[in-house]
Amino acid sequence: MFTGIIEELGQIERIDLSQDAARLTIRGPLVVAGAGHGDSIAVGGVCLTVVERTPETFTADVMAQTLRMSTLSDARVGSPVNLERAALVGDRLGGHIVQGHIDGTSTVLAIRPGEAWRVLRFSLGADLAPLVVDKGSIAIDGVSLTVSDISPATEANQWFEVSLIPETLTATTLGEAVVGDRVNIETDILARHVERMLALSAAATPPEPLTASTPQQTTAPRSAS
Repeated sequence: MFTGIIEELGQIERIDLSQDAARLTIRGPLVVAGAGHGDSIAVGGVCLTVVERTPETFTADVMAQTLRMSTLSDARVGSPVNLERAALVGDRLGGHIVQGHIDGTSTVLAIRPGEAWRVLRFSLGADLAPLVVDKGSIAIDGVSLTVSDISPATEANQWFEVSLIPETLTATTLGEAVVGDRVNIETDILARHVERMLALSAAATPPEPLTASTPQQTTAPRSAS
């Protein structure tokens, strides 16, 4: 479990590809400190497990499904990545509950610079649009953010926006984002649970019974005497 508060900007140092997986070696002296075999570290919002470590790097395996669903499939040696260690019980929850189980990717559609902040607009697939609400929480490349605007429900191509303060622009990879970039997104876990419960409830609701019409009574003709 993570909070979406990025601890360190790391860098991918090595990529070993196999037929259906990849092994990444990532430099991150801060997050490696105290980390052991089997510990979880969020890399660009994706929860990965430490399988090897040195004083300044750690190595993690990425399975095929994760490569398909995330931007880790585009990773290159030298690429910067947002890093966060798993939260400790008793820590302050500075962001929101982030699992590191991303829902998919999104694309930067537009960037509006301000005097002290920057507004980024991202695409939003129809399957995820119901899970994103104005002023709700969302994790982008592992960064806990608040949705500052969303597209009208009637708009064909859905989108959402976030407003980034200078600290976020400096301390995370989002400060270098440009139009067309892909990012990992994870919607609010509470929204996902509600969606699932509503879907199961709708599937379990029996259809309305058909109302049988009352047959018209007819009088049998008298037999002639």
